[in-house]
Amino acid sequence: MNTVADIIKIVRKTTRPTSLEYIEHIFDGFVEFHGDRLFADDKAVVGGIALLNGMPVTVIGIQKGHTIEENVLRNFGSVHPEGYRKALRLMKQAEKFNRPVITFINTAGAFCGIGAEERGQGEAIARNLIEMSSLKVPIISIIIGEGGSGGAIALALADKVWMLENSVYSILSPEGFASILWKDVKRSGEAAELMKMTARDLLDIEIIDKVIKEHEDGAENDFDLTANEIKLSLIEEFNELRSFSTDELLQKRYEKFRNMGEYLE
Repeated sequence: MNTVADIIKIVRKTTRPTSLEYIEHIFDGFVEFHGDRLFADDKAVVGGIALLNGMPVTVIGIQKGHTIEENVLRNFGSVHPEGYRKALRLMKQAEKFNRPVITFINTAGAFCGIGAEERGQGEAIARNLIEMSSLKVPIISIIIGEGGSGGAIALALADKVWMLENSVYSILSPEGFASILWKDVKRSGEAAELMKMTARDLLDIEIIDKVIKEHEDGAENDFDLTANEIKLSLIEEFNELRSFSTDELLQKRYEKFRNMGEYLE
């Protein structure tokens, strides 16, 4: 079994499958939409409509790249406020047309540049949390790599939160944790162990709902295995979630995060 340090190395590999690769494998007829209708089109976020086993859905993903050029284009998966606003626009559209929402998450954190702060990074993340908490359609979020801080949870306030076996989800990076706690970034490995940030750790304390199988050395080594399990799990889970009335769905979502908050307190 991989250690936390092993998992962090795996999730940061440039060969790790991206959101678009999962979208292209799992869904049919994906049509990408662009822009937040306010400022710009953030290429760190991809999203649009597609079919899941014949069912219309809205799919949104935080996108990284495999090369330096691709990562520069995608801002290394660090989302600007317009990216979160694009995602919210698509989620509200999904609500209007009664389409379930799936999000794929792989980010070290939201972009923290001056321009992003000037355009309301904190407000954009907070707005997504508010709106997702009451979105009247089922939401499933899947962490496929790094799930870093508010940059991740802005797309992860969902009815079901899943993680790939070799993925992490935390309030900040181990390097940031070590720098704050001990003023020594070299202790990041020790910090990672303390943070309980792996899929198994978080499943044990009920922060997430499911762990998706992947190859021990990373999903790129058996992509079909991971993508097919995600697809089958989505079909099965949406069959159940769509059986709830809107009121039941929202109540269960509220209780999920209310109970989580009480546990963390």
